[in-house]
Amino acid sequence: MNPTTNAEIAVREGDLRIALLLGLANWFLFLDHIPHNAVSALTLRNFGFSGATDLFVFVGGYAATLICARITLERGFLVAATRIFKRVWQLYAAYIVLFVIYIELISYVAARTAAPEIISEFNITGFIDHPIRTLIYGLFLQAKPLNLDVLQLFIVLMAMQPIIVIGLLRLPNLTLAASVAVYAAAHIFDWNLAAYPDGHWYFNPFCWQLLFVMGGWFGLVGKRYGRMIDVMQGIPALRAAALLYLLFALAIVSSGNVPTLARIIPAPVIETFLADDREHIAPHRILHFLALTFLFTWLVPRNWPRLRSYALQPIVKCGEEWLAVFCAGVFLSFAAHLILITGPNSLAMQVVVSVAGILAMTAVAYYVSWSKQQDYKSAVGAQS
Repeated sequence: MNPTTNAEIAVREGDLRIALLLGLANWFLFLDHIPHNAVSALTLRNFGFSGATDLFVFVGGYAATLICARITLERGFLVAATRIFKRVWQLYAAYIVLFVIYIELISYVAARTAAPEIISEFNITGFIDHPIRTLIYGLFLQAKPLNLDVLQLFIVLMAMQPIIVIGLLRLPNLTLAASVAVYAAAHIFDWNLAAYPDGHWYFNPFCWQLLFVMGGWFGLVGKRYGRMIDVMQGIPALRAAALLYLLFALAIVSSGNVPTLARIIPAPVIETFLADDREHIAPHRILHFLALTFLFTWLVPRNWPRLRSYALQPIVKCGEEWLAVFCAGVFLSFAAHLILITGPNSLAMQVVVSVAGILAMTAVAYYVSWSKQQDYKSAVGAQS
């Protein structure tokens, strides 16, 4: 890679759209993690085949690859690899803390309230029967407590990051092709990681890595094809095709709630596209996400002035501090669910707990950001 590429990477890191999308993904994940929550009808998964997890993985791969590539170019691959594994350790430590406190809290609440069903609902039945064994499997990321699966997936994807970064820097197109090959092989040979006490991971990392690598590819190589992408986005027929596919996905997803659509669309089509593809992320789901990305980057250019507006700053801040916000969202979604199953589960209460949770996540983001600034000021003061 030459100095020009290095400069392009530095420029692309300042793209506020990345923080905006990571913040939205965190908010959507929080709302989706509250069962029977009417407000979750506003999240991405209700408007097409892809959802908040797709957005989180793709944008996370985009941002992480840009940062790691810059370190590689400026300070060498060895330094970049150590920074990557430091981040993996931080993610793993956050997961372990969440895992232990999460299952203990759910077990305590189930024992103290009239809601023992949340033990099976949050998939921690094995902890009640075999607590030590479950904790050990949890250390190896093989336990499957509800709502921690996205963080498990991201830990594995980040652990693969050194290979992804060096591949994208040296042979980007071949690296992307290899990612597609692994995705196809996982579908053909049913590759996945085992989970405890039975089954496999909810999000198959052999399949989901494709979105992660695609995000990194667009981050590093997309600039080369920027002119071509601009030309493609300027073709009305391509924009119309992307929009039609999004409308088709919306019709399929809405068919369960709109009887008229269910009668119009052939049953085999609905069954094919509505099949549970969360584990292996079906090709039509990836295509849906790419269509969304194609139209989003056309409608919201990099220099869009509203990205710095006061209205969007809470979302951007939640994207900048995504790890702390994600961890807070896991606990807040459980707290919101507990309130709804032990109290009045009305529409008004669902709105209240959803809004309160998002406000709390935003407060966490601003606090973490403020705390980092104070640490930086202290470090600068100590050096001077």
